[in-house]
Amino acid sequence: MYEGYNKELLISRIKELEEQVEHLRISRRVLMNLIEKIEREKRLLLTRLEKENRRLQQNNAKYANWLWNKNRIIIELESKIHQEN
Repeated sequence: MYEGYNKELLISRIKELEEQVEHLRISRRVLMNLIEKIEREKRLLLTRLEKENRRLQQNNAKYANWLWNKNRIIIELESKIHQEN
């Protein structure tokens, strides 16, 4: 298949292909590092969002209890007003 090619040309072509392979390896490493970095950042963000979600749920529960108590007090006061009348 390569009988008609000169030896130096084939050696040059092999070197070019080896360089391309090396560049592809480097590119693959860079891409893998970027993927790992993105995955780490995603995990950190998810952890932070889960923590924030728990905090907001706790605050919401506290506020709901506070409203419940205030509503209970209002109902008791209204009941006393009606009893006095």
